[in-house]
Amino acid sequence: MKLTVNISPCPNDTFIFYALLHGRVKTNGIGFSVDLADIERLNSLALSGKADVVKVSYAVLPQITGDYRILESGGAIGRGNGPLLVARTAGIDLADSTLRIAVPGLHTTANLLMDRMYPHLSNRTPMLFSEIADAVVAGRFDAGVLIHEGRFTYSERGLQLVVDLGDEWERRTALPLPLGAIAVSRRLPANVQKSIGQMVAESVRYALAHPEEPLEFVRRYAQEMSPRVVESHISLFVNELSVCVGNEGRRAVAALTGIADDVFVQ
Repeated sequence: MKLTVNISPCPNDTFIFYALLHGRVKTNGIGFSVDLADIERLNSLALSGKADVVKVSYAVLPQITGDYRILESGGAIGRGNGPLLVARTAGIDLADSTLRIAVPGLHTTANLLMDRMYPHLSNRTPMLFSEIADAVVAGRFDAGVLIHEGRFTYSERGLQLVVDLGDEWERRTALPLPLGAIAVSRRLPANVQKSIGQMVAESVRYALAHPEEPLEFVRRYAQEMSPRVVESHISLFVNELSVCVGNEGRRAVAALTGIADDVFVQ
């Protein structure tokens, strides 16, 4: 059996899947190739139901449960890792419903958090996550929601933090923030779904135990990131909950999406 793993080029994804894609874990006769895409493109792929294994934003989970189940491993969930709302000045008036906000896709967890916390700020424009900071600097938007490496580099562009959406989520719920998950198609046999989950968990464990080994592969797809940003990215988004979401992670997913435990591959 040959399967394609659809993930983003961000360091946490390539770090997590390095061992699986490079023969460092047993794959039980399953061959894997990789296809890299921006998270909103991955969300659209999942919404089409065409992918076998695909990284998705947790925000899209309610719309894909008919076609997919979620692995307990391989995702991005944790504390202090949420999207950041930034602007040229930190003092913008968040009560102003006319504010023009750039978001990294309408199906992203970042946009869902804006829905939950600032629903009146509905004048939002989706765009490629890596272009948002420059668009705010140029004055095309009053503020933007940054994810991935943007959260580490916005101050270098002269932008100011307005709200840390992850901190707001944790303050309101006391739970970690579920950002992204690995979805597997329900078309695959149940034993294959479970086996993939076990492989991904082993891949995460291998990367955490040998953190230097995946870096060449990671940097190949993170060419515009400095080594400092790459390492910060990995340390922030890859943690114990990437090995297994656990009970706290499950509660967080339910709080964000309203989806019960049976969506996870057991």
